[in-house]
Amino acid sequence: MSTVKSDFLHELETRGFVHQTTDEAGLDRLARSGELTGYIGFDCTAPSLHVGNLVSIMMLRKLQQAGHRAIVLIGGGTTKVGDPSGKDEARKLLSDAEIGANIAGIERVFTKFLSFGQGDGDAAMVNNADWLDTLNYIDFLRDYGRHFSVNRMLTYDSVKLRLEREQPLSFIEFNYMVLQAYDFVELYRRYGCRLQMGGSDQWGNIVGGIELGRRTDGIELFGLTSPLLTTGSGAKMGKTAAGAVWLNPDMLSPYDYWQYWRNSEDGDVERFLKLFTELPLKEIAKLAKLKGAEMNEAKKILATEATALVHGRDAADRAAETARATFEEGAFTASLPTFDVPRLVLEKGIGVLSANVQVGFVASTGEARRQIKGGGLRVNDVTVTDEKQILTIADLTPEGVIKLSLGKKRHALIRPV
Repeated sequence: MSTVKSDFLHELETRGFVHQTTDEAGLDRLARSGELTGYIGFDCTAPSLHVGNLVSIMMLRKLQQAGHRAIVLIGGGTTKVGDPSGKDEARKLLSDAEIGANIAGIERVFTKFLSFGQGDGDAAMVNNADWLDTLNYIDFLRDYGRHFSVNRMLTYDSVKLRLEREQPLSFIEFNYMVLQAYDFVELYRRYGCRLQMGGSDQWGNIVGGIELGRRTDGIELFGLTSPLLTTGSGAKMGKTAAGAVWLNPDMLSPYDYWQYWRNSEDGDVERFLKLFTELPLKEIAKLAKLKGAEMNEAKKILATEATALVHGRDAADRAAETARATFEEGAFTASLPTFDVPRLVLEKGIGVLSANVQVGFVASTGEARRQIKGGGLRVNDVTVTDEKQILTIADLTPEGVIKLSLGKKRHALIRPV
C-alpha cells in the first residue's frame, strides 16, 4: 500500500512507473511543496525516439500534469561519448552534423507530450552541449573527477556487464557517468532541478549525480527510476522483427504504430494501458477483466489511445478504422501504409522476398522465405507459394497498387511513381 501523499508520486506508483527512489519520503515532501523540477536525459543516437523511450517521456508528462516543471535534457554533448549502460559494445561515434540532424527529429516528439514555454509550469528543453562543449578538461578533472572513486565505478552494472563479458570499455565511455553526474549538478545550478528520472539501468549514474551535488554544492538531490520493460514473452519493448518501433511518423506510419499495440500479448494489456494511455484506472480495471476474444476490444482501445498520444486523435481514429475495414470487413483500402517504387523498377520486377523486406514485414529475405513456407505471405490476398515470384506492373490492382500481407494483421501497398 502506497504511503505517498503527493499527486505526482501517487500517480506514478499506482500506474507502475516506479522501480526505485533514493529517498521516497523526502521526494514526496518536495513534490507536495509545489517546487519540484525534474529531468530525464535523452541521447541523440537516432533521428527519432522509439517505444522503449515512452516510459521516460510519460514520466515527464506526469510531472508536468501534477503542476511541476519538466526538463528534457537533449544529450548533444554526451552523445559524443556514448552511454555504456546496457550495451555489449561501444556505440558508433557520430559527427556533429549527424547529432544535429538527430536532435531535430527527436525534438518533434516532445511537443506531443509536453507544453513548452517560459511560464512556471512550462517544460524546458535543454542541450547539455551548452556546458559540456566548453569544459576545460584539466580543470574539470581537478574540480569534479576527484569526487569519483574508480573502485566504486567498477561496481556499476554498465561497467560490470562489459568486463564480465570481456568486451572492451573505452576510456571515453568510462567517463560517461562523470558527465551525467555533472549534468545533474549543472541543471540544479541553472534551473533549481532536484530530481533526475530514468530507467533502472541508470540507477548508478543517477546516484553518482546525487553524490556529486552533495559534495560540490551541499545540496540534496533525488533520483527515481522506472522498471525496464519487457513483454510477457520476454522480448524487449519497442523491438520487432522489422526493427525499432519509432515514434516519428516519417519512420513508422501511425497505422503500423497502431498495429504494434494491437498485437500486444493478453498478459501485457493492463500494464500497457496504465503506462501508455491516460484512461482512468477504474476503466482500465474493467478492460483487464475481459477474457478470450473480448480481450481484442481492450487491445484496440490500447492501440487507439496510445497512438493518439503520439500521432494525434485523428490519425489514431483513421488507423483504427483502416484496421476495422481491412480485418473485419475484408475491404481493400487505400489508407494502408504505402511504399512508392519507381515505375521503371517495377517494370523490371521486384522479388517477392525483397518486397516484404522493403515494406518492413521481415528483417531479411531468409525470414520472408520461412514465412512463405508457413503460408504467411500474400500478394493481393493470394497466398504466395513460390519464393521466386516476381512482382511487376502486371500485378497492379485496379486501384493501381500491389497489396502485400503478412498474416491477418499486417498489410502494405506498393505504388509505382
